[in-house]
Amino acid sequence: MRDDFAVFILTHGRPNNIPTVGVLSRGGYTGKLFFLLDNEDETADEYKRLYGAENVVIFDKQAVFEQTDTMELTGEKKAIIFARRAVFDVAAEMGLRFFLMLEDDFTAMHYRILRNGILSHVTCSSLDDLFSAMVDFLVDSNALTVCLAQGGDFIGGKHNPRYYEGLVRKAMNSFFCRTDRPIDFRGTMNEDVTTYTTLGSRGELLFTCTKANIVQKPTQSLAGGMSDVYKDTGTYMKSFYSVMSMPSAVKISQIGENHIRIHHVVSWVHCVPKILNERWKKNATDKRGQAVTSS
Repeated sequence: MRDDFAVFILTHGRPNNIPTVGVLSRGGYTGKLFFLLDNEDETADEYKRLYGAENVVIFDKQAVFEQTDTMELTGEKKAIIFARRAVFDVAAEMGLRFFLMLEDDFTAMHYRILRNGILSHVTCSSLDDLFSAMVDFLVDSNALTVCLAQGGDFIGGKHNPRYYEGLVRKAMNSFFCRTDRPIDFRGTMNEDVTTYTTLGSRGELLFTCTKANIVQKPTQSLAGGMSDVYKDTGTYMKSFYSVMSMPSAVKISQIGENHIRIHHVVSWVHCVPKILNERWKKNATDKRGQAVTSS
């Protein structure tokens, strides 16, 4: 794996339960790996014992908090946004050009394939190749970040158009980034949705590649991390952060069949700029309505 790249697992309070580590190991990842903790994590010593002190990086949470637009006044600091913002400075101080920020609850990484008329998957067994390709695409596309898809992006199987499109204008959970282009994450909760809708509306490119995806444990199934915040407030409050930031394109709706829950819905027609085909270009005319040709 290239020397100017590293994986950072953003984690808090669950050193003995990080399935993402196993995913990277089984996938043959050979590059640098660090665990990013805040200085309010009381389990930091256990992280160091399990993964080596040289692989555990601790940032000043209060300092990052004071520089962050949390979009609220409660002073809540149990949120991943502070690690998301801190990792850019951490990576730059290490001399890295690129990095991947992962959450700690991934259980698999898959390639998506059509097989026997079914949208199926195969487990990624060469993550070095996948990560290198994603970094190359990050550079070639001039995107702010590129991500791997989530399992929910493929609901409907082979009839879901996202697989065939290859790219969608969203960015969640697995961020490939450049240290020289920090991302202005905002909001204590739903910071990813708020970021890709708000920055996307300003013309920034934030992509998800739908040819590969990560698999996560169900929301709130692991103790620690963001689970306690979600249990306290539910997804109702979580979703409203993105509505506050982008009321022109994000609204509250419901998802689920047997267990209905509040969730955000993005209207992409109203969210991001479009590139129009030249066939819609209007010819310039003079005051008499005559076509004007440039010399």
